[in-house]
Amino acid sequence: MSIQSLIPKYICDIAPYQGGKPISELAREYNLEESFIVKLASNENPLGMSPKAREVILKSIDEIYRYPDGNAFKLKNAVSHKFNLNPDGLIFGNGSNDILELTARTFLKVGDEVIFSQHAFAVYSLVTQVMGAIGVKVPAYNFSHDLSKMFDAITSKTKMIFIANPNNPTGTLILKNELKAFLGKIPQHIIVVLDEAYDEYLDGDDKSVSFTWLNEFPNLIISRTFSKAYGLAGLRVGFGASNPEIIQFMNRVRQPFNVNNLAQDAAVAALLDDAFVTESKILNNNGKKQLESAFQKLNLSFIPTFGNFISFKVDKASQVYEALLKAGIIIRPVANYEMPDYLRVSIGLKEENERFIQALETII
Repeated sequence: MSIQSLIPKYICDIAPYQGGKPISELAREYNLEESFIVKLASNENPLGMSPKAREVILKSIDEIYRYPDGNAFKLKNAVSHKFNLNPDGLIFGNGSNDILELTARTFLKVGDEVIFSQHAFAVYSLVTQVMGAIGVKVPAYNFSHDLSKMFDAITSKTKMIFIANPNNPTGTLILKNELKAFLGKIPQHIIVVLDEAYDEYLDGDDKSVSFTWLNEFPNLIISRTFSKAYGLAGLRVGFGASNPEIIQFMNRVRQPFNVNNLAQDAAVAALLDDAFVTESKILNNNGKKQLESAFQKLNLSFIPTFGNFISFKVDKASQVYEALLKAGIIIRPVANYEMPDYLRVSIGLKEENERFIQALETII
Protein backbone atom coordinates (compact mmCIF):
# COMPACT_ATOMS: atom_id res chain seq x y z
CA MET A 1 0.00 0.00 0.00
CA SER A 2 1.31 3.46 -0.90
CA ILE A 3 0.67 6.61 1.10
CA GLN A 4 -0.69 8.22 -2.08
CA SER A 5 -3.48 5.64 -2.22
CA LEU A 6 -4.80 7.04 1.08
CA ILE A 7 -5.10 10.59 -0.28
CA PRO A 8 -7.98 11.88 -2.44
CA LYS A 9 -6.98 12.28 -6.08
CA TYR A 10 -7.90 15.98 -6.06
CA ILE A 11 -5.27 16.50 -3.35
CA CYS A 12 -2.63 14.45 -5.17
CA ASP A 13 -3.20 16.53 -8.30
CA ILE A 14 -2.42 19.84 -6.60
CA ALA A 15 0.70 21.66 -7.78
CA PRO A 16 2.12 23.40 -4.68
CA TYR A 17 2.15 27.20 -4.68
CA GLN A 18 5.58 28.62 -5.49
CA GLY A 19 6.41 31.90 -3.80
CA GLY A 20 9.16 34.31 -4.80
CA LYS A 21 12.68 32.92 -4.37
CA PRO A 22 14.11 33.93 -0.96
CA ILE A 23 17.24 36.07 -0.89
CA SER A 24 19.09 33.50 1.21
CA GLU A 25 18.35 30.72 -1.31
CA LEU A 26 19.71 32.73 -4.23
CA ALA A 27 22.79 33.65 -2.21
CA ARG A 28 23.51 29.95 -1.62
CA GLU A 29 22.84 28.94 -5.24
CA TYR A 30 25.15 31.51 -6.85
CA ASN A 31 27.54 32.22 -3.98
CA LEU A 32 26.36 35.82 -3.75
CA GLU A 33 26.42 38.19 -0.80
CA GLU A 34 22.87 38.69 0.49
CA SER A 35 23.46 42.45 0.66
CA PHE A 36 24.15 42.44 -3.10
CA ILE A 37 20.81 40.84 -3.99
CA VAL A 38 17.74 42.87 -4.95
CA LYS A 39 14.44 41.09 -4.45
CA LEU A 40 11.60 42.41 -6.61
CA ALA A 41 9.56 39.23 -6.69
CA SER A 42 6.85 39.22 -4.04
CA ASN A 43 5.17 42.64 -4.20
CA GLU A 44 6.53 43.62 -0.79
CA ASN A 45 6.72 47.23 0.38
CA PRO A 46 10.30 48.37 -0.34
CA LEU A 47 10.07 50.90 2.51
CA GLY A 48 9.67 48.04 4.98
CA MET A 49 7.10 48.32 7.74
CA SER A 50 5.32 51.29 9.21
CA PRO A 51 7.51 52.98 11.86
CA LYS A 52 4.51 52.97 14.19
CA ALA A 53 4.18 49.22 13.72
CA ARG A 54 7.87 48.71 14.49
CA GLU A 55 7.55 50.71 17.70
CA VAL A 56 4.56 48.66 18.85
CA ILE A 57 6.27 45.35 18.02
CA LEU A 58 9.22 46.23 20.25
CA LYS A 59 6.83 47.03 23.08
CA SER A 60 4.77 43.87 22.56
CA ILE A 61 7.53 41.33 22.18
CA ASP A 62 7.62 40.45 25.88
CA GLU A 63 4.05 39.12 25.59
CA ILE A 64 5.00 36.45 23.04
CA TYR A 65 4.66 33.69 25.66
CA ARG A 66 0.93 34.40 25.91
CA TYR A 67 -1.70 33.19 23.47
CA PRO A 68 -3.11 35.90 21.22
CA ASP A 69 -6.66 37.23 21.50
CA GLY A 70 -8.57 34.74 19.38
CA ASN A 71 -11.26 37.33 18.69
CA ALA A 72 -8.74 40.05 17.72
CA PHE A 73 -10.77 42.57 19.74
CA LYS A 74 -8.44 45.59 19.37
CA LEU A 75 -7.74 44.95 15.70
CA LYS A 76 -11.41 44.37 14.99
CA ASN A 77 -12.33 47.69 16.55
CA ALA A 78 -9.53 49.48 14.69
CA VAL A 79 -10.62 48.10 11.30
CA SER A 80 -14.27 48.76 12.11
CA HIS A 81 -13.50 52.39 12.95
CA LYS A 82 -11.15 52.94 10.01
CA PHE A 83 -13.54 51.65 7.35
CA ASN A 84 -16.89 52.23 9.07
CA LEU A 85 -17.68 48.51 9.19
CA ASN A 86 -19.84 46.40 11.48
CA PRO A 87 -17.36 44.62 13.80
CA ASP A 88 -19.58 41.52 13.73
CA GLY A 89 -18.97 41.39 10.00
CA LEU A 90 -15.19 41.07 10.30
CA ILE A 91 -12.91 38.04 10.41
CA PHE A 92 -9.11 38.00 10.67
CA GLY A 93 -6.62 35.59 9.20
CA ASN A 94 -3.01 34.59 8.81
CA GLY A 95 -2.74 36.86 5.78
CA SER A 96 -5.56 37.37 3.30
CA ASN A 97 -4.71 33.92 1.89
CA ASP A 98 -6.14 32.54 5.11
CA ILE A 99 -9.37 34.42 4.47
CA LEU A 100 -9.59 32.94 0.96
CA GLU A 101 -9.05 29.44 2.34
CA LEU A 102 -11.56 29.94 5.16
CA THR A 103 -14.13 31.01 2.60
CA ALA A 104 -13.55 27.85 0.58
CA ARG A 105 -13.60 25.59 3.65
CA THR A 106 -16.82 27.13 4.91
CA PHE A 107 -18.85 26.98 1.70
CA LEU A 108 -17.42 24.43 -0.73
CA LYS A 109 -17.96 20.72 -0.99
CA VAL A 110 -16.86 18.10 -3.48
CA GLY A 111 -18.36 18.75 -6.91
CA ASP A 112 -19.22 22.43 -6.41
CA GLU A 113 -18.09 24.78 -9.17
CA VAL A 114 -15.97 27.87 -8.55
CA ILE A 115 -15.50 30.54 -11.20
CA PHE A 116 -12.34 32.63 -11.54
CA SER A 117 -10.51 34.37 -14.36
CA GLN A 118 -7.61 33.21 -16.45
CA HIS A 119 -4.40 34.90 -15.20
CA ALA A 120 -5.99 35.46 -11.76
CA PHE A 121 -4.26 34.81 -8.42
CA ALA A 122 -3.17 31.15 -8.21
CA VAL A 123 -4.58 30.65 -4.71
CA TYR A 124 -8.17 30.67 -6.03
CA SER A 125 -7.53 27.47 -7.93
CA LEU A 126 -5.62 25.93 -5.01
CA VAL A 127 -8.29 26.49 -2.34
CA THR A 128 -10.92 25.22 -4.77
CA GLN A 129 -9.03 22.02 -5.51
CA VAL A 130 -8.25 21.36 -1.85
CA MET A 131 -11.99 21.10 -1.22
CA GLY A 132 -12.58 18.76 -4.15
CA ALA A 133 -14.54 21.48 -5.92
CA ILE A 134 -14.24 22.16 -9.64
CA GLY A 135 -12.45 25.26 -10.87
CA VAL A 136 -14.02 26.97 -13.87
CA LYS A 137 -11.38 29.19 -15.44
CA VAL A 138 -12.87 31.87 -17.70
CA PRO A 139 -10.71 33.29 -20.51
CA ALA A 140 -9.46 36.80 -19.76
CA TYR A 141 -10.00 39.83 -21.97
CA ASN A 142 -6.84 41.91 -22.44
CA PHE A 143 -5.42 40.19 -19.34
CA SER A 144 -8.39 41.37 -17.26
CA HIS A 145 -11.52 39.69 -15.91
CA ASP A 146 -14.20 39.26 -18.57
CA LEU A 147 -17.24 39.74 -16.32
CA SER A 148 -19.70 38.96 -19.10
CA LYS A 149 -18.12 35.57 -19.77
CA MET A 150 -17.82 34.90 -16.05
CA PHE A 151 -21.55 35.48 -15.67
CA ASP A 152 -22.24 33.19 -18.64
CA ALA A 153 -20.17 30.46 -16.94
CA ILE A 154 -22.65 30.21 -14.03
CA THR A 155 -24.45 26.85 -13.82
CA SER A 156 -26.65 25.12 -11.28
CA LYS A 157 -23.44 23.83 -9.65
CA THR A 158 -21.81 27.23 -9.19
CA LYS A 159 -21.16 27.98 -5.51
CA MET A 160 -18.51 30.71 -5.57
CA ILE A 161 -16.84 33.36 -7.73
CA PHE A 162 -13.39 34.83 -7.06
CA ILE A 163 -12.50 38.30 -8.36
CA ALA A 164 -9.18 40.09 -7.80
CA ASN A 165 -9.28 43.87 -8.14
CA PRO A 166 -6.59 44.95 -8.92
CA ASN A 167 -5.55 41.56 -10.25
CA ASN A 168 -2.26 39.84 -9.56
CA PRO A 169 -0.12 39.23 -11.66
CA THR A 170 -1.59 41.37 -14.46
CA GLY A 171 -2.27 44.56 -12.47
CA THR A 172 -5.57 45.17 -14.26
CA LEU A 173 -8.53 46.95 -12.65
CA ILE A 174 -12.27 46.50 -13.11
CA LEU A 175 -14.26 49.74 -13.11
CA LYS A 176 -16.51 50.18 -10.07
CA ASN A 177 -19.74 50.59 -12.04
CA GLU A 178 -19.04 47.42 -14.05
CA LEU A 179 -18.22 45.45 -10.92
CA LYS A 180 -21.32 46.60 -9.06
CA ALA A 181 -23.54 45.83 -12.04
CA PHE A 182 -22.03 42.33 -12.15
CA LEU A 183 -22.70 41.78 -8.45
CA GLY A 184 -26.30 42.87 -8.99
CA LYS A 185 -26.84 40.04 -11.47
CA ILE A 186 -25.38 37.24 -9.32
CA PRO A 187 -27.93 35.02 -7.51
CA GLN A 188 -27.56 35.41 -3.75
CA HIS A 189 -26.89 31.70 -3.21
CA ILE A 190 -23.55 32.19 -4.98
CA ILE A 191 -20.75 33.62 -2.83
CA VAL A 192 -18.66 36.34 -4.48
CA VAL A 193 -15.18 36.86 -3.02
CA LEU A 194 -13.65 40.23 -3.91
CA ASP A 195 -9.91 40.20 -3.26
CA GLU A 196 -8.61 43.77 -2.82
CA ALA A 197 -5.05 43.18 -1.65
CA TYR A 198 -3.69 46.17 -3.56
CA ASP A 199 -6.40 48.76 -2.95
CA GLU A 200 -4.11 51.03 -0.90
CA TYR A 201 -2.08 51.72 -4.04
CA LEU A 202 -5.08 53.10 -5.93
CA ASP A 203 -5.63 56.81 -6.43
CA GLY A 204 -8.79 58.92 -6.32
CA ASP A 205 -11.72 57.54 -8.26
CA ASP A 206 -9.97 54.20 -8.75
CA LYS A 207 -10.17 53.36 -5.04
CA SER A 208 -12.68 50.73 -4.05
CA VAL A 209 -16.01 51.60 -2.43
CA SER A 210 -16.96 47.95 -2.03
CA PHE A 211 -17.36 48.18 1.75
CA THR A 212 -20.42 50.35 1.11
CA TRP A 213 -21.93 47.52 -0.94
CA LEU A 214 -22.05 44.96 1.87
CA ASN A 215 -25.60 45.74 2.96
CA GLU A 216 -26.81 45.53 -0.63
CA PHE A 217 -25.07 42.24 -1.44
CA PRO A 218 -25.31 39.76 1.46
CA ASN A 219 -23.38 37.16 -0.59
CA LEU A 220 -20.29 39.40 -0.90
CA ILE A 221 -17.04 38.73 0.98
CA ILE A 222 -14.21 41.29 0.70
CA SER A 223 -10.65 40.34 1.60
CA ARG A 224 -7.89 42.81 2.46
CA THR A 225 -4.30 42.40 3.61
CA PHE A 226 -1.64 44.15 5.68
CA SER A 227 1.12 42.47 3.63
CA LYS A 228 1.44 45.03 0.84
CA ALA A 229 1.21 48.79 1.47
CA TYR A 230 1.29 48.33 5.25
CA GLY A 231 4.54 46.34 5.01
CA LEU A 232 3.64 43.44 7.32
CA ALA A 233 4.06 40.51 4.91
CA GLY A 234 6.27 38.57 7.33
CA LEU A 235 3.75 38.79 10.17
CA ARG A 236 0.86 37.45 8.05
CA VAL A 237 -2.34 39.31 8.85
CA GLY A 238 -5.39 40.05 6.73
CA PHE A 239 -9.12 40.41 7.18
CA GLY A 240 -12.42 39.64 5.56
CA ALA A 241 -15.59 41.75 5.64
CA SER A 242 -19.05 40.42 4.94
CA ASN A 243 -22.46 40.17 6.52
CA PRO A 244 -22.39 38.89 10.14
CA GLU A 245 -24.17 35.63 9.32
CA ILE A 246 -21.45 34.60 6.86
CA ILE A 247 -18.71 35.64 9.29
CA GLN A 248 -20.36 33.63 12.07
CA PHE A 249 -19.97 30.42 10.06
CA MET A 250 -16.47 31.24 8.86
CA ASN A 251 -15.43 31.69 12.49
CA ARG A 252 -16.57 28.13 13.19
CA VAL A 253 -13.98 26.92 10.68
CA ARG A 254 -11.20 29.33 11.66
CA GLN A 255 -8.39 28.10 13.89
CA PRO A 256 -8.81 29.73 17.34
CA PHE A 257 -5.43 31.55 17.44
CA ASN A 258 -4.74 32.09 13.75
CA VAL A 259 -3.37 35.66 14.05
CA ASN A 260 -0.42 36.05 16.41
CA ASN A 261 0.10 38.75 19.04
CA LEU A 262 2.69 40.78 17.16
CA ALA A 263 0.66 40.70 13.96
CA GLN A 264 -2.44 42.01 15.70
CA ASP A 265 -0.62 44.80 17.54
CA ALA A 266 1.41 45.80 14.47
CA ALA A 267 -1.69 45.86 12.26
CA VAL A 268 -3.50 48.20 14.66
CA ALA A 269 -0.54 50.59 14.61
CA ALA A 270 -0.05 50.34 10.82
CA LEU A 271 -3.72 51.07 10.24
CA LEU A 272 -3.26 54.42 11.98
CA ASP A 273 -0.11 55.35 10.05
CA ASP A 274 -1.68 57.17 7.11
CA ALA A 275 1.56 59.07 6.44
CA PHE A 276 3.43 55.82 5.82
CA VAL A 277 0.78 54.52 3.41
CA THR A 278 0.82 57.84 1.54
CA GLU A 279 4.63 57.72 1.31
CA SER A 280 4.42 54.14 0.05
CA LYS A 281 1.91 55.10 -2.64
CA ILE A 282 4.00 58.06 -3.82
CA LEU A 283 7.10 55.88 -4.01
CA ASN A 284 5.13 53.27 -5.94
CA ASN A 285 3.78 55.80 -8.45
CA ASN A 286 7.26 57.19 -9.06
CA GLY A 287 8.73 53.72 -9.42
CA LYS A 288 5.98 52.73 -11.82
CA LYS A 289 6.88 55.65 -14.08
CA GLN A 290 10.57 54.75 -13.82
CA LEU A 291 9.99 51.16 -14.91
CA GLU A 292 7.45 52.00 -17.61
CA SER A 293 9.88 54.52 -19.12
CA ALA A 294 12.62 51.88 -19.15
CA PHE A 295 10.38 49.31 -20.83
CA GLN A 296 9.43 51.83 -23.50
CA LYS A 297 13.08 52.65 -24.20
CA LEU A 298 13.82 48.92 -24.48
CA ASN A 299 10.79 48.41 -26.77
CA LEU A 300 9.29 45.93 -24.33
CA SER A 301 5.52 45.77 -24.05
CA PHE A 302 4.00 45.71 -20.57
CA ILE A 303 0.56 45.55 -18.97
CA PRO A 304 -0.44 48.91 -17.45
CA THR A 305 -0.73 48.24 -13.74
CA PHE A 306 -2.78 49.45 -10.80
CA GLY A 307 -0.70 47.49 -8.28
CA ASN A 308 2.85 47.64 -6.95
CA PHE A 309 4.24 45.42 -9.71
CA ILE A 310 4.41 45.31 -13.51
CA SER A 311 4.24 42.33 -15.88
CA PHE A 312 6.29 42.81 -19.03
CA LYS A 313 6.80 40.77 -22.18
CA VAL A 314 10.25 39.61 -23.23
CA ASP A 315 11.66 37.01 -25.62
CA LYS A 316 12.89 33.83 -23.91
CA ALA A 317 11.41 34.94 -20.58
CA SER A 318 12.68 31.93 -18.63
CA GLN A 319 16.25 32.54 -19.80
CA VAL A 320 16.02 36.24 -18.96
CA TYR A 321 14.73 35.32 -15.49
CA GLU A 322 17.70 33.01 -14.89
CA ALA A 323 20.16 35.61 -16.17
CA LEU A 324 18.70 38.18 -13.79
CA LEU A 325 19.12 35.72 -10.91
CA LYS A 326 22.81 35.37 -11.75
CA ALA A 327 23.03 39.17 -11.67
CA GLY A 328 21.55 39.16 -8.16
CA ILE A 329 18.06 40.32 -9.20
CA ILE A 330 15.02 38.27 -8.15
CA ILE A 331 11.80 38.89 -10.06
CA ARG A 332 8.91 36.51 -10.77
CA PRO A 333 8.24 34.19 -13.72
CA VAL A 334 4.52 33.91 -14.47
CA ALA A 335 4.41 31.01 -16.93
CA ASN A 336 2.17 29.17 -14.44
CA TYR A 337 -0.40 31.93 -15.03
CA GLU A 338 -0.51 31.04 -18.75
CA MET A 339 1.79 33.98 -19.46
CA PRO A 340 4.96 32.18 -20.63
CA ASP A 341 6.39 35.23 -22.41
CA TYR A 342 5.98 37.53 -19.41
CA LEU A 343 7.88 38.27 -16.22
CA ARG A 344 6.57 40.22 -13.24
CA VAL A 345 8.71 42.73 -11.39
CA SER A 346 7.72 44.33 -8.09
CA ILE A 347 8.23 48.09 -7.85
CA GLY A 348 11.10 48.79 -5.50
CA LEU A 349 13.16 51.70 -4.28
CA LYS A 350 14.54 53.98 -7.01
CA GLU A 351 18.01 52.44 -6.76
CA GLU A 352 16.60 48.89 -6.76
CA ASN A 353 14.58 49.61 -9.87
CA GLU A 354 17.73 51.04 -11.50
CA ARG A 355 19.72 47.88 -10.68
CA PHE A 356 17.01 45.82 -12.34
CA ILE A 357 16.84 48.10 -15.39
CA GLN A 358 20.61 48.07 -15.90
CA ALA A 359 20.75 44.27 -15.59
CA LEU A 360 17.83 43.86 -17.99
CA GLU A 361 19.47 46.16 -20.56
CA THR A 362 22.65 44.09 -20.39
CA ILE A 363 20.82 40.78 -20.76
CA ILE A 364 18.56 41.64 -23.68
